[in-house]
Amino acid sequence: MLDTRELGRRPGSQREVEQTVPAPADLGIEVLAVPEGSPVVLDLRLEAVMEGVLVTGTATAGLAGECVRCLDAVTDEVEARFQELYVYDDDGDSRQGDDQDDDVSRLERDLLDLEPVLRDAVVLALPFQPLCEEDCPGLCTECGARLADDPDHGHEDPVDPRWAGLAALRQDPGDAPA
Repeated sequence: MLDTRELGRRPGSQREVEQTVPAPADLGIEVLAVPEGSPVVLDLRLEAVMEGVLVTGTATAGLAGECVRCLDAVTDEVEARFQELYVYDDDGDSRQGDDQDDDVSRLERDLLDLEPVLRDAVVLALPFQPLCEEDCPGLCTECGARLADDPDHGHEDPVDPRWAGLAALRQDPGDAPA
């Protein structure tokens, strides 16, 4: 939670904030995520506007996961940019419009909760399919061997059991009658 009281609800006033916070749980996707509790560096600008507080900033964090092709460990860094308007939540405000404004972020007693916006921004900034190398060959589909470790890896072509009986009739080209 960030305190916005210093802005004083004066449109045009602003404040720069640099802060390091621990990463919340489940910040990422199944194969790549920010480890829980690891540092997330926030560089924010809070601006008071007529409706509330506009938050613009970036979040930078380390990532850990696995390559989707070969399952090797992947470490990287993500920088997610975001911008969100937090609307003032006045006590005298009528709640009739809440059904229409479910997606509106609200200030709670001049405090704003950045976690949902941070979560959305980081998840959207992650690569859909993380790779250990751009040209990772992956794993062998037959035996699971890592193809980057053995580039000449291969298997004999499987014999279709329906044709196995005909394999005995096959002759070498040198054995052909003249």
